[in-house]
Amino acid sequence: MANEKLARRYATAIFQLAAEGAAVAAVGHDLHTFVAALDADAAVDRFFRSPVIDRGEKAAVIGDAFDKLHPVALHAILLLIRKRRESLAPEIVEQFDVLERQARGAQTLHITTARPLSKTELDALVAKLASGYKTPFDVTQNVDPDLIGGVRIMMGDKRIDGTIAGRLDDLARMLSTN
Repeated sequence: MANEKLARRYATAIFQLAAEGAAVAAVGHDLHTFVAALDADAAVDRFFRSPVIDRGEKAAVIGDAFDKLHPVALHAILLLIRKRRESLAPEIVEQFDVLERQARGAQTLHITTARPLSKTELDALVAKLASGYKTPFDVTQNVDPDLIGGVRIMMGDKRIDGTIAGRLDDLARMLSTN
């Protein structure tokens, strides 16, 4: 919880700087690129998170390796190194995404189906939900064959379960209570 609050403070500052420079998308992209680079190579991640490596040396290496990043993103990463807050990087990116989504007025939408939806089917479903709830969505699609058929939708804290597996679970609960 304390790390989440701290990460939110860093993310808020980074978001404000990015918004002032009209570079929210670029900074967000570069922060994701940096965290993806850490996730892709365990040696890079260990180097970045290591408390025994000199901060100046670490900042120089990271600064050279990621010099193409937007200045706001790069300076934020270098600040994390100076303050020994390297472990917060992934959480800061998550909090940055939350702030960016709030600024756009969007919500997250997780769609889980038994089979992959075609682009047309997915677009139609998202368009119907967007018009019904009057909000744009950031969509994540998952496939879970255990659902048998239908679709399960998660919008923030709302869950709509139109799957066969969900109906079978409801039926089993109803039969077990009688």
